[in-house]
Amino acid sequence: MEQYQREALRVTKAVAKIIALALDLDADFFDKREMLGEPIAVLRLIYYEGNISNPAKGIYGAGAHSDYGLLTLLATDDVVGLQVCKDKDAQPQIWEFVAPLRGALIVNLGDMLERWSNCIFRSTMHRVVLNGQDRYSVAYFVEPSHECLVECLPSCHSEANPPKFPPVTCGSYLLKRYNNTHANLSTYKKHET
Repeated sequence: MEQYQREALRVTKAVAKIIALALDLDADFFDKREMLGEPIAVLRLIYYEGNISNPAKGIYGAGAHSDYGLLTLLATDDVVGLQVCKDKDAQPQIWEFVAPLRGALIVNLGDMLERWSNCIFRSTMHRVVLNGQDRYSVAYFVEPSHECLVECLPSCHSEANPPKFPPVTCGSYLLKRYNNTHANLSTYKKHET
């Protein structure tokens, strides 16, 4: 797992170089200490039990969401299940299955990249729809350090296209997203028996 994580960080940095060039930045822009020089990286092994999803009833292996950070690398087995929505603002949303390809990595763009790029790159809205087969995946989530300031990059805004998001530190943004996503259990009263 440690070797996998080292290799996943190397791949993440290579993808980040391509993104930097696409945004008219120096290739090593994201290599700064506070960005990918000392990132927050989490490797998660995910098992989806062989249940059957029912989107009409809101039953999924994982509900629709985007990842909070910069990038997520995803390795999957050969069981179909991951769906993406290419236009998360469309109504109705159109979901497409991502065909599993053994040995390949899926790259999900995160919310921080959307903020940095002023929506040039949109975070990947995705979910998991199960078909009754057991499903396994390995997710490698990468975020900059908590101190990193995430603000619209100079190459991503103009007078006609001002920044869409205020500057925020990675730590503040993550805390806000965690608080918005996870239930506040302190609101539940203790039941006595």
